[in-house]
Amino acid sequence: MATFKHISSKNADYGAAEQYLTFEHDEFTMKPTLDENGRLILREDYRISSLNCGGEDFAIACMRSNLKYGKNQKREDVKSHHYIISFDPRDATDNGLTVDKAQELGEQYCKEHFPGHQALVCTHLDGHNHSGNIHVHIVINSLRIEEVPLLPYMDRPADTKAGCKHRCTDAAMEYLKAEVMEMCHRENLYQIDLLHGSKNRITEREYWAKRKGQAALDKENASLAANGEPPKQSKFETDKEKLRQTIRKAVSAATTFEEFSSLLLREGVTVKESRGRLSYLTPDRTKPVTARKLGDDFDRAAVLKTLTQNAQNAARAAEKPLPKQEYPRSLKDRLQRNKAAINAPKNDSVQRMVDREAKRAEGKGAGYDRWAAVHNLKQMAATMSIYEKSGFSSPEELKAALTAASAELNSVHAELKAVESTLREKKDLQKQLLAYIKTKPARDGLKAQKTEKARRAYREQHESDFIIAEAATRYFKAQGISKLPASKALQAEIEQLTREKNALYNEYREKRERTTQLQTVKNNIEQILRREPERGKGKDHER
Repeated sequence: MATFKHISSKNADYGAAEQYLTFEHDEFTMKPTLDENGRLILREDYRISSLNCGGEDFAIACMRSNLKYGKNQKREDVKSHHYIISFDPRDATDNGLTVDKAQELGEQYCKEHFPGHQALVCTHLDGHNHSGNIHVHIVINSLRIEEVPLLPYMDRPADTKAGCKHRCTDAAMEYLKAEVMEMCHRENLYQIDLLHGSKNRITEREYWAKRKGQAALDKENASLAANGEPPKQSKFETDKEKLRQTIRKAVSAATTFEEFSSLLLREGVTVKESRGRLSYLTPDRTKPVTARKLGDDFDRAAVLKTLTQNAQNAARAAEKPLPKQEYPRSLKDRLQRNKAAINAPKNDSVQRMVDREAKRAEGKGAGYDRWAAVHNLKQMAATMSIYEKSGFSSPEELKAALTAASAELNSVHAELKAVESTLREKKDLQKQLLAYIKTKPARDGLKAQKTEKARRAYREQHESDFIIAEAATRYFKAQGISKLPASKALQAEIEQLTREKNALYNEYREKRERTTQLQTVKNNIEQILRREPERGKGKDHER
């Protein structure tokens, strides 16, 4: 799960930020780590790049801009903002996330959400706890050096103007967190709801139980892999975490407390209310677990709030069916989509069936086995329902449909990536074009100078403008652009590409859901077919 942090700094030494990113530091004291000769130790593996610095060093470019606009000269001024995107450690192994890919995502994120700011983007391979989490540091000069379009989190005209400073407001943090979630969703990375996520209360006992359980599971999987057998389970979950998932599933599908209690009872969980507080009793326990020990989302107030929202959503859906939402562009639409996704029940969903024999071999008790039996019956019914509705007459047809769906998904994904790449290129071109246009008065003024001495003095006076113009010229030359496009035509092209991207994203999301559903149905069908001989044998024995 990706996390997002923000740190503001009043340190006028911009070089200290680059030093921290490139050399080893003690993560607790923030002091540089020295070798036996008293020299700084370079980090083992990292990627770093600068943006909007015009080919200059980040520190020099920032100080030059501050002097030009007369900003960040006071001690109490915020000189820079430091944002950190930390990816889930599992993304490296499960989803193929690399340092280079994370660096690319960080640069793209910085360009889209901190335009007009001089920035450093640096990716580290590991955190201070050696958890293997790839994370990206984005350090921006608080001063904006060029005018930018109005972004959704900006609430005043000064937020777009050159010579003004970046403000990290609550609205900005909500927007930036939502964008991180969207990026993880787009790149198929692990994510959590950074805006409405549940605050689970993980005790020290549960933490170490999970650590020990995961270590034991990893050891068992290593033994199986050595014998050429596939692992039965890759992630260890505590009993409390399984209970949290069961409660979340029930509360998302219910509209009343009675329905919520009934759904939990079907899973073998009894909910009790005493003095306005909820507790949950599982089949393998004699003492219930209080909501306070599970997290904020499981107490009475949170449950009733979710149930009320579900009832309201159901009533609105019954009155008037909602049109299919397009890809959300504004922060408000994005937040509404996330909230609806959390509260809306998934009627057509199907889950993997549980291998009860394997779970019993792992030491699961009778309570879990009863739950698994009920779970398998429900998923078997859901599987056969989807199988029949889809018109499949054999497992071979299902396999062929899955293959076709996967091919369609890959095709749409490739098309989406191509459009996104083109869109990024057009936005980069637009940024350089706007910057170049703004330097036209300075360039025209240089032509008006009559002597070499006057031209040299004029160039020194408007050095920042000429640095920007020369950087833009180098960009145009590198891209092979001999004639600059019209700003309006380029903007129209960007808007068209954005519409294509949004439409493709909606199509990609639908095809991905369909492919996932077919894969789950295929796995369940295979398990059902494997169990048929055993069930038949058992019935003969009973007779």
